[in-house]
Amino acid sequence: APARCARIAFAPKLTFPRPITTIAPASAAAFASGSASPSSGSAAAAGARSCLLGLKGWSLMGDAIAHAVLPGIVLAYILSIPLIIGAFAAGMVCATATGFVADNSRVKQDTVMGVIFAGMFGLGVVLYTAIQTEDHLDHILFGDMLGIAREDIIQTALSSGLSLALIIGLRRDLLLFAFDPQHARTVGLPVRWLHYGLLAVIALVVVGALKAVGLILAIALLIGPGATAHLLTDRFDRMMALSIAIAIFSAAAGITLSFHLDSAPAPTIVVVMTALFTLAFLFAPKFGLLTRKAEAS
Repeated sequence: APARCARIAFAPKLTFPRPITTIAPASAAAFASGSASPSSGSAAAAGARSCLLGLKGWSLMGDAIAHAVLPGIVLAYILSIPLIIGAFAAGMVCATATGFVADNSRVKQDTVMGVIFAGMFGLGVVLYTAIQTEDHLDHILFGDMLGIAREDIIQTALSSGLSLALIIGLRRDLLLFAFDPQHARTVGLPVRWLHYGLLAVIALVVVGALKAVGLILAIALLIGPGATAHLLTDRFDRMMALSIAIAIFSAAAGITLSFHLDSAPAPTIVVVMTALFTLAFLFAPKFGLLTRKAEAS
């Protein structure tokens, strides 16, 4: 008994580190700068594309392609080829299949979109749960900008840069096509090429946003910035610049807030974007709800 008491008396005292209750500013800055780089490029491309989606009435098409790339990603993973190739191919299959079925049936295009993207997304989920692997593809669904690798950054930069350059370079032709396709055809613009070019750009933007926010929330980047900018101006060039700025600001602010709130970056980015849209809806200088009511009274 004395020996036992001695062992208890002289047992080493366990100490635990104190919980961290404050966040170092330098750590927050490093966190934000390291995460914002890959997300800012995809946000800028999505912001520019967001204007045309809203003006053309293709918001559901962006949602469809964002969900339809999942089976292409899983198949690319099974075949050990770059995921970007499978995602782009699946997005183009969804877009072209939607146009083909809508042109050759009495079903409206938005209904066809819903059927095709739901079917492709369901196929992707079946393939995703059926493959036997120790790796996981959750980052494709929900994003993983904090664990992005160097080759992923390069792919994101290339896809986002190419789509942004195409949108800015062809913005006047795309604007005419979005507002009046018949007039665009009359003046000699290649309407069919512009149509499928827009679909290809949507697929590129979705591929570029995979690592930033994932498939589930990519639709927010494709719609939110343009919708907010549309409430702030009625000039297209200004609308595109505002949309890009809103997308980049939402990405940076969402990443920083997610660090301080200990939340996931992708949903926080979307929450920031939705808050900006709400503020613009209520207080925009010309088209805000409360502003118009105040002027009317």
